[in-house]
Amino acid sequence: MKIFVTGANGQVGFELVRSLSVFGHVLAPSRDELDLSNEQAVADYLAQHEPELIANAAAYTAVDKAEQEPELADRLNHLLPKQLAEYALHNRASLVHFSSDYVYPGTGDTAYTEDSKVGALSEYGRSKWAGDRAVMGSSCNHIILRTSWVYSARGNNFMKTMLRLAAERDQLNIVNDQVGSPTPARLLAQVTSLSVHPLLEHKLTGVYHVAPRGETSWCGFANAIFDEACAHGKALAVKQVHGIPTSEYLTPAKRPLNSRLNINKIEQVLNITLPDWQTCLHLTLSEYLDAL
Repeated sequence: MKIFVTGANGQVGFELVRSLSVFGHVLAPSRDELDLSNEQAVADYLAQHEPELIANAAAYTAVDKAEQEPELADRLNHLLPKQLAEYALHNRASLVHFSSDYVYPGTGDTAYTEDSKVGALSEYGRSKWAGDRAVMGSSCNHIILRTSWVYSARGNNFMKTMLRLAAERDQLNIVNDQVGSPTPARLLAQVTSLSVHPLLEHKLTGVYHVAPRGETSWCGFANAIFDEACAHGKALAVKQVHGIPTSEYLTPAKRPLNSRLNINKIEQVLNITLPDWQTCLHLTLSEYLDAL
């Protein structure tokens, strides 16, 4: 089976290439090999290679920059998945598409289910929701895995940024009123692998939330990162971490305060129990520090 992974150089794409290789030949073109912002280039690539399974991990993820580049965000987050879904429909292929908690309005303090009302607050969130709608409306064989706060041992992410800042500064101000569950890219790839056979057998379709159990704020996540790093013997300069409200950390794009995702559906359909976010952090941070 030919498997096409978009965004293979990214956090999720990198893990997907590793986890999906057991199912067949993985096609993972770099940005230099395939410009995903070019519709014709993507069409030509699909026609040439004829993949039977597509894992769309590509996305425009610069949330603030998307406010100034809505067209590019729309191409990568909406029109690309639409194009991939249309290919899958007409070529009897299957599609795994990755979505974001940013499609929700971020209100309340209960976990969103897959049926919750959407209401994106930013261009990034709106473009991701447009992509979800395009995939769902295509009638192709698909699943959408919606997640939150992705990080990994590679690439640019919150965990690595916090470690860098904590090594440079003795005090940090970190938002404490946005709540969600930090999700390792490897966990997403593992759940994707478990979904492959049910998807190919047309026993799995629709939207599913994937995130670790439990919840924390960005400030709580940062403190846990520092504790884990210290436990691994890493010297940090940071002495004080101050929790601040979102109103004191202004950004071009508005962030949801509530990014909690209800994961009951994916656990039930795959008969799995997802780990808690603290366990995920321990494993991910250990992988990163052990490689230094």
